Amino acid sequence: MIPASQLVFFTCIWITLMSNACAAGEIKKPHQRCFSSVKPTRKQETRMRKDDSTKVWPLKYKQLLHIEDHSFAVRPGFGGSPVPVGIDVQVESIDSISEVNMDFTMTFYLRHYWKDERLAFPSKTNKSMTFDHRLIEKIWVPDIFFVHSKRSFIHDTTVENIMLRVHPDGNVLFSVRITVSAMCFMDFSRFPLDTQNCSLELESYAYNEEDLMLYWKHGNKSLNTDEHISLSQFFIEEFSASSGFAFYSSTGWYHRLFINFVLRRHIFFFVLQTYFPAVLMVMLSWVSFWIDQRAVPARVSLGITTVLTMSTILSGVSASMPQVSYVKAVDVYLWVSSLFVFLSVLEYAAVNYLTTVKERKQFKKTGKISGMYSIDAAQAIAFDGCYHDSTTDTDQTSFSLHSEEDSMQERCTGNLSTDSPRIKRRKSLGGQVGRIILENNHVIDTYSRILFPIVYITFNLFYWSIYV
Repeated sequence: MIPASQLVFFTCIWITLMSNACAAGEIKKPHQRCFSSVKPTRKQETRMRKDDSTKVWPLKYKQLLHIEDHSFAVRPGFGGSPVPVGIDVQVESIDSISEVNMDFTMTFYLRHYWKDERLAFPSKTNKSMTFDHRLIEKIWVPDIFFVHSKRSFIHDTTVENIMLRVHPDGNVLFSVRITVSAMCFMDFSRFPLDTQNCSLELESYAYNEEDLMLYWKHGNKSLNTDEHISLSQFFIEEFSASSGFAFYSSTGWYHRLFINFVLRRHIFFFVLQTYFPAVLMVMLSWVSFWIDQRAVPARVSLGITTVLTMSTILSGVSASMPQVSYVKAVDVYLWVSSLFVFLSVLEYAAVNYLTTVKERKQFKKTGKISGMYSIDAAQAIAFDGCYHDSTTDTDQTSFSLHSEEDSMQERCTGNLSTDSPRIKRRKSLGGQVGRIILENNHVIDTYSRILFPIVYITFNLFYWSIYV
């Protein structure tokens, strides 16, 4: 048996320990009460989850739309009539039109409308639900593609520009913002006075007419455009929507929708850069008809300059155009203008040749060369800068270098009394030189001054009446 003294000792120790434990518990108790006042109860957590829609819908939209209960790999109403898919388009901009690549780039909003009863859900308020791109991969959507497209992409800044709206009765709106570069089969036979018809074609890739029917949702009003759409070289005359069918030998008939737009080119840019310089070069080539036939360097250099300038204009226009195998309207104008410039050079070649033949015949008859060695008043001015009177000048074939210097000094630096009769003669120089040039010019130059402008003006009248 345990002695009474030990029993009393252990009892005292136990009482002491229990009192310390109770004291410690009283100290911690207020802290526990403060913490319990912050932490919500289970009833409060349940109530907060019901009020916070961001916690409720992500957990239940699959059940609400019955996504897990159906196979969305097949179209709505599979095995029955084709599902109708309405389309409408809001054109945001036409970014560029390239003649070299024969394509155009367009940015627009493409909206699809169809009904999928598998997505119907009960709703007391009859309000639709809107989702982003994350739901697209879980349901069925039309597989629309763009015929003759080179490249296209869905805008993804800041996220993918995709919107999906589901109504309680199962009607679905699927909207996406797309930029597409597609072919435009252009005809440049009237360039730059042309009008181009381009179209963007929409079609289902997998579902033919037995499974899917594409149509414009609101008829002709299904195609809307921004009022501020403008292009640098084109004026948009018309935007229209149409529909049709496309046949493929392996898969059958498909519904196809067309976005048609008519572009008329602005002509003012090409008038300033192409037509007006060409007209100036042709008119400049006519100046050679008024230059004396013996001024060989002047007339030859003028003809070569105009020919080279026309070649530069032609090469500049060809560099900005596709290599087509037919003749364009601008080619007709530039090549005809180049022909006029080239004919002006040939005209002087003919004049020079006939003049040389005439002088040779005259030399055989008279034994004298009438030409540069028989200098008249107008030609003498080109040599020494002073007027020569045919009655007082000596024979030009016999003067020497020393006598020429003396003559220049005597004529050009004489006193006022000796120059006075010479000034009188210079007053009538203008009329005499004009008469001399008219008499000495070949008959071909005389006719060319009238014939070339008349023919070129007639060509312009026919050209602009045909192409404008």
